[in-house]
Amino acid sequence: QVQLVESGGGLVQAGGSLRLSCTASGSIFRLNNMGWYRQVPGKQRDLVAVFTGDGSTNYADSVKGRFTLSRDNAKNTVYLQMTSLKPEDTAVYYCTLRSLWWGQGTQVTVSS
Repeated sequence: QVQLVESGGGLVQAGGSLRLSCTASGSIFRLNNMGWYRQVPGKQRDLVAVFTGDGSTNYADSVKGRFTLSRDNAKNTVYLQMTSLKPEDTAVYYCTLRSLWWGQGTQVTVSS
């Protein structure tokens, strides 16, 4: 059984920064295919950033240059550093491993 625990969401003004963390526990082989999606009410859950199967990163166009995905394999943790935040980044952010396991979600609110 895999568990994903997220932290780091909150309220920030436009232009500010936040860092999200997601720690995985359980039967984990490696952290590939692990990353973040986000969802606003009434819309589908969209990719934000993810480590692909070969370990490279894939970012949504809307966050390229502003968000950075990183990981600490020793801690089974991935991080999403978010800078230059915009009101349209407001959403619930979900951590996922292989799109099979999901965290509980953490709210990010960016005020204008």
